[in-house]
This record gives sequence, structure tokens and C-alpha cells, in this order.
Amino acid sequence: MVDQNNSVRDQEMFAAIELFFYAFRAFTARPDEILAERGLARLHHRILYFVARRPGQRVSDLLATLGISKQAVHAPLRQLQDAGLVVVDIDAQDRRARCLSLTPEGAALEARLSQTQRQTLAQAFASQGEGAESAWRRVMEELAGQTRPKNV
Repeated sequence: MVDQNNSVRDQEMFAAIELFFYAFRAFTARPDEILAERGLARLHHRILYFVARRPGQRVSDLLATLGISKQAVHAPLRQLQDAGLVVVDIDAQDRRARCLSLTPEGAALEARLSQTQRQTLAQAFASQGEGAESAWRRVMEELAGQTRPKNV
């Protein structure tokens, strides 16, 4: 039920939330389809993405970046290993720690997933003209700054 007592500003913010939801759905739609072909989901994509950006990182660093628990990442990480997409090695400095990297197949999949998103963003920025990308980045940086890990 819609609250008729909402201010105009509240209604604008509700509309912005809806736009954010629909934009995110559009942004993730094609990668989600590609992942589903392999029986994978969005968390798998996030793991692949951040391992590709920081090869050799420790599992603990990935957990901090994703903001999830060891239990939450265990099953998807194991699936990525079993699928031959991610390699988990013992850290040379601390044998208790595990380091992550992508296999060539994992790197190819991650590149394919990210390419669809790069194209989506590039098209949106181009269609909105000069200044749109920088304005969008400022808004996203403001939002991300509220929860973004310090090492990112």
C-alpha cells in the first residue's frame, strides 16, 4: 500500500530506488545468463571479478572485499575450483593462508562476463553525453564509500 503522506522528495527517492533496482537488473542480466549456462550464480561472478583484478590475493582479502563470511564463500569457491576456473595455492609467506588466482579458462569466463558489463556502461555513458560518466562516478563513489573496504 502506498503511503499518501510521503513528501515529493520521498516520492523522488522511491523512484530513484526503483531506477537503481532496474538498472542493476539490466546490468547483471547478460552475465547472469552466461553464468547460468554453467550452473553458476552472481556470487561466482563477483569472486571471479575480484580474483581477476587482484591475482594471488589471500582468501581473507577476498572476504573483506566482498563483505561476506568464510562460510558464505566456501561452497561457491569450491565450485569454481571444481569447474577448473580458480586455483587455490598455499601462501609462500604464511602456509596457513590460501591465495587465489584464475585458470586460463576462469580468466576467459571472467573477461566474457565483464565485457558485457563494460559494453552496457559504455553505451549508457555515450548516450547521455559529456559529463554523464563523471557525474555517475561521483554518485557511485559516494554510495560505495559507505561500505567499500579500505584496500580497494
